[in-house]
Amino acid sequence: MSASTEATAEPTTLEAAITTCVRAFYDKGLADPLLGPIFSAIPELDQHLDIIANFWSKSLLGTDRYQGHPFAVHINLPVEPEHFARWVELFTQSAREYLPSAQAEEAIAKATHMSQCFQGGLFPFTGADGKPSRLPPH
Repeated sequence: MSASTEATAEPTTLEAAITTCVRAFYDKGLADPLLGPIFSAIPELDQHLDIIANFWSKSLLGTDRYQGHPFAVHINLPVEPEHFARWVELFTQSAREYLPSAQAEEAIAKATHMSQCFQGGLFPFTGADGKPSRLPPH
């Protein structure tokens, strides 16, 4: 195989791995007692999985297929901080199972960062109980 063939094959191989990883992650999420109710409420799941694969293609390969704003889409979901820890845990498992190691670690770092940013945006306050809160303490 020539170097140019390898260069064109690698993105194709990685695209297939991204699609497999995304589907495996959502299968785990759907089966998970904590995340399952949130994941199962996603309308048009196959279309959503394509969007998520496009997001990771942009993140890992620099493609331009994803043009959205992930935070805005997730702002009204019924999630709590514990959902994010589980989300990162299942995503980490899937990334390490299905992506080449360098891209898996890159994706895990991005997912972890996104989780932290989403939580900061969704839970900007600390409640009277000391836990993250969507609302200021009374």
